Amino acid sequence: MSETDSFIEEVSEEVRKDRLFAIMRKYGWIALLAVLLMVSGTAYREYSLTQRTVEAEKTGDAILAALKLDSNIQRSEALGKIESRDQKTKMILQLLRAAELADASKPKQASVALQKVKTLTEVGQAYTDLAKFKELLLEKTEISDEQRLEELTRIASSASPYQLLAGEQIALIELESGQIKEAIDRLSELLEDAGASDGLRQRASQLLIVLGETPYQNDK
Repeated sequence: MSETDSFIEEVSEEVRKDRLFAIMRKYGWIALLAVLLMVSGTAYREYSLTQRTVEAEKTGDAILAALKLDSNIQRSEALGKIESRDQKTKMILQLLRAAELADASKPKQASVALQKVKTLTEVGQAYTDLAKFKELLLEKTEISDEQRLEELTRIASSASPYQLLAGEQIALIELESGQIKEAIDRLSELLEDAGASDGLRQRASQLLIVLGETPYQNDK
């Protein structure tokens, strides 16, 4: 390489460096900002995760403490004072409160707690259906006997996971109203349903025996 070529190459290299430094001076802050955003974003995620973990542990401890109280009313009141921003946690709290209130013979208050579950939009249809079904099992609420039977019939005719349990409740209503044959037929159908749980089969069998019937059950 001649001295002239070498000189031109050195000048070109210096020009490239000058251009690079000029670009860095002009736009370098963008790269710095991107790095800062990445670092701060990671730090925020870690902080948020830590905060959620601490909040979950605190809520869990509060629930356990509430469930250790002596009476259903005390447990219900303590559960009602627990606050959470998480909708699934709110759902669990309301279901627990409803159970305690039902055991304390406070069906109307238990119904109110279950209705709150149905207002939570992020817990999923399965849990709102569960709250609705549990509300139908409560006696002496604002739900009339006609409404209860209508809702149970709708559930029993659907693909709901509570379909068979709704059928069991309808059979009990039929027994109370003197519709013995209808109740026996319904209980027999439940007993033969492949989707029936062992507990449901046992309850249906016992009811049929009490009614003077011989339970027949298909093989699972």
